[in-house]
Order: sequence, then structure tokens, then C-alpha cells
Amino acid sequence: MNMLYKDKNNLNKVKIAKFILHQGETSKPEIASSLGISMPTVLQNVRELIDDKIVTEIGSYQSTGGRKAKVLSIVDNVRYAVGIDITQNHISLILLNLKGNPVKSNRIRQKFDNSLDYYEFINYELKQFIAEAEINREKILGVGIALPGIIDKSNELLVKSHILKLSNVSLKNISQMIEYDVRFENDANSAAMAELNWVNKNAVYLSLSNTVGGAIYINRSIYLGDNYRSAEFGHIMIETNGRQCYCGKKGCVDAYCSARILSESSNDNLTEFFHKIDMNDENAMKLWECYLEYLAITVANLRMAFDSDIILGGYVGGYLGKYMPELNRKVIKYNLFENDTTYLKLCKYQHESSAIGIAMSFIERYFETMV
Repeated sequence: MNMLYKDKNNLNKVKIAKFILHQGETSKPEIASSLGISMPTVLQNVRELIDDKIVTEIGSYQSTGGRKAKVLSIVDNVRYAVGIDITQNHISLILLNLKGNPVKSNRIRQKFDNSLDYYEFINYELKQFIAEAEINREKILGVGIALPGIIDKSNELLVKSHILKLSNVSLKNISQMIEYDVRFENDANSAAMAELNWVNKNAVYLSLSNTVGGAIYINRSIYLGDNYRSAEFGHIMIETNGRQCYCGKKGCVDAYCSARILSESSNDNLTEFFHKIDMNDENAMKLWECYLEYLAITVANLRMAFDSDIILGGYVGGYLGKYMPELNRKVIKYNLFENDTTYLKLCKYQHESSAIGIAMSFIERYFETMV
């Protein structure tokens, strides 16, 4: 076979498989129309994907006359990927199938410790987690680990983490224990991957967790910056000589918009705080009003800088739904160039988005390298 033809055919096969993955369900005519690939080429590649047990026909679309188009979908149990999110006080594990859907999850309260005992504990919990899922270990594409901090992925090095109070720590201590392919990523970047990986437009992700972070998504990839320090939105100053931030500066976004600002008023329980809001607790209402004001300033600044969609995620993002009209009004007050906020969106994943995002990276790579 001509090598040029073979390479082009392989490229088409990857494009078709990824299109089916991202669409969830689709048909051969839709593939041909959307990707601009001839129907004979689509038919050939879909047939090969079905033979490889990567794609399956799950039914037929309702006919509008003529032959019914078959519904195509990814076979979900062909491969799996695991994501682990390491925080200061918890370890979260999630198992995704090849469609990117969560199959199993677990959250363990365990304080971080840079020790072999801690890493051995993670490896033990990972083995238990996979065993309980009752899947063939050979089907696991890899294990992704998300951490709060600046990560040099090529050298498996945690360059800096204010939250974990570490600098220049080798991550090979944990990757060498795990029997699967391992990759590392910053937690905010991982969450952004979960939210934006299958989106065809540029966007900014703002993570409102116990620290404020984020990611910049340009041309279907995360912009890392020259020193892996991009999107440190939590350390943009929004008040001169304001509240003390853990980074050493005063007036940072993190000091006004982290989830801790809310949870610390309610026994370190964010759900309890929002329950107080529902009960019209006066102190909670005042705190929430102040929080939304500073969040609106932050959103307006990001919109000015990036002129793109802004997605609100992290712990607080999961609670923001019914408060969006109020936040939108505040954002408009600080952005006199626009009188609508259709660019401001909520996260899809309210829980474990960092673990989901790093696991998804293995699924994307699988489709890119399957031929």
C-alpha cells in the first residue's frame, strides 16, 4: 500500500474516532458532513473501528424517509483511565471508561506528607480501588495525578507548591511505585482539561477551591507559560494593601475569593455555609455579598485581559448556579464595555474535576496513537 495513502487513511481513522468520542453519539452521514471526509472513506474507517471493537452501533436514528442511519458510539469498556487528585487534606480517585464517563470514585481524608509512607499509602489505595472496580488491569491506560503547584512534567518535578509547602521535589518517588503509566499535572490545569478538552473555542477557567487558580485554554491546549506559571489568577492584586495572602503579598484574589473564605465561617464546611445562606443567616449573607463583589471584579478583569468565555469551577463553582443572576449584575457594573455576560459559564463537573481531567488525557492520547 502507498505510504502516503496509508498515513492519510490512519489520520482519517483517528479524526473519525475522536469525533465519535466527542459527540457521544453520531452517524456516518454526520461524520462525513462535519469532517469533510468522503462517505466511502467514512464507511471504510468506521468498519475498521467496529472490527477493532472500539466503535459499536447502538441503534438507528428515526427515519425521515429512506434508510435509517445507524447510531455510532464508543465501546465504553475497551479501556479505562484513573485520575488521582492530591490536596492538602484529601486524596480523590476516579475511574473513567473510554467514553470519559466516571465508573467509580473514592475520596479519602488523608493529610499530605512528603514521605515514602504517604506515597505507599496512595499506591495501596490505588490497588484496592482498581481491584474493587473488578476490571482487567491490562485495560488501564494509565494513572494521572493532579497536584496543587507548578509542575515540570518532563522531569517529574514539583517545582513549587505554596499549599503543600514544597519546592523542587521529585515526583518519581510515587511514579516508580505505580505499575501503570503515570503522568502529572497542575490541579487547576487538570480541572480545565475536564471542562474544556472537548470544546472547540478558547476559554479561561477560574478555579475557586481552597486556593484560587486557573488555566488558559487556547487552540485546544493549555497555555503553560514560559516557566509553567501561567494563569496564577489567585495572585492578581485586586486591593492595594488589602488582606494578607499566603503568598506573602496583600490584596490578592485568593485572599478574597478562595473557598476557605466561606467555609472557615462554617466549621470548614462549604455545604454548611450555603445552608446558612438558604436560611438567610445575616452574617453568612454579608460574607457572601462581599465574596460575590470581589469575584465580579476578578471576572471583569479576566474578561478585559482575554476576551473569551470564562468558566467558573472549583468547590465554589459547584454552588454558584442559583446565584448567577446576582453575579452577572455585579460583573456588568465593572465591565462598561459589555451589557451582557453570556461569556460567563458554570463548570460541568461539580466534583473531582481535577482527577477527571488528568484521567481524560490518557483517553485523548489513546485515540491519537491507536493506529
